[in-house]
Amino acid sequence: VVLVIGATGRTGGPILAALGDDYRIRALVRDLDRARAKLPANVTLFPGDVRQPETLTSAFEGARFVVSAVGARFVGKGDLADPMNTTELVDYEGVKHLAGAARSAGVEHFVLVSAMGVTRLGGAHDRMDNIMHWKLKGENALRASGVPYTIVRPGGLTDEAGGTLGTLVTQGDNHGPGLTNR
Repeated sequence: VVLVIGATGRTGGPILAALGDDYRIRALVRDLDRARAKLPANVTLFPGDVRQPETLTSAFEGARFVVSAVGARFVGKGDLADPMNTTELVDYEGVKHLAGAARSAGVEHFVLVSAMGVTRLGGAHDRMDNIMHWKLKGENALRASGVPYTIVRPGGLTDEAGGTLGTLVTQGDNHGPGLTNR
């Protein structure tokens, strides 16, 4: 059983597609109606909110693996879709709650999708709501949880087909030659 958090977001769809029919898939979702309309029928939905740890337990029970692509969502520059949907409450506190729930449930491995550049605080992508600061704190909360983990730090996410811009895999928080964190 794989629990996917952030399944209705831009990164969640490709994660679900990559899992395919090889796993029993669950999704932790805030909006059941939106998730029913957007997610494949083979995904079992669990209502919950990463900002409310008491809503997480049932989704984690029996899950072997967790993949989290959760992140605060912005409508426009400085405008939050939900005033409680801040990077502090989602990318840090939310990830901390997820790590705690994973530890309590005995999850075997937790994959966190973070962001390239989290160790370069104060850059262009850290100016609005301290995004990188809170993402790094979320990473550190996962590290401290004792749950086996992998942290993936993608750069410039686009909706292009995979492989059209090339792929560079490095260790740490490297931008690589000619790459930018856009």
